[in-house]
Amino acid sequence: MKKLLLFAVIAVAFYFLNRGPAPTIPDAHLQAPPPAATEIAPAAKDDPIVAAYAEQRSDVQVTGTGRVARILGNDSLGDRHQRFILELPSGHTVLIAHNIDLALRVEPLSVGDAVEFHGIYEWNDKGGVVHWTHHDPQGQHEPGWLKHHGRTYE
Repeated sequence: MKKLLLFAVIAVAFYFLNRGPAPTIPDAHLQAPPPAATEIAPAAKDDPIVAAYAEQRSDVQVTGTGRVARILGNDSLGDRHQRFILELPSGHTVLIAHNIDLALRVEPLSVGDAVEFHGIYEWNDKGGVVHWTHHDPQGQHEPGWLKHHGRTYE
């Protein structure tokens, strides 16, 4: 559990350190801030990530789909992770941290691409992180995956 918490802290730190200016989004309604933690948006009923974010919950197994909003640099401290931000159908954004020491890198990946995912959600005030999107060699976690252009990365 300590290793998981350490990973989440490192992922959040790299997210803040490596983000540049926000991408321009043409539809103004997509720029609305996420719901405050004290209120649960109507989409929360249908989206476990939105619900977990609103309730500030972590260690939640999630499955979903989204569009790549931004591609970030790799996290190369410790296990290497491919990082990108997905915008979910609800408008909520989440960081995907995909371990490329245990699974193949998702390539080619471009802004606007659809990506399906299955992994563990960890809360943070920026929307959260989904990790464990790959198999677990020690068998302690449910296997996760990413799907992109008909190919599964696990």
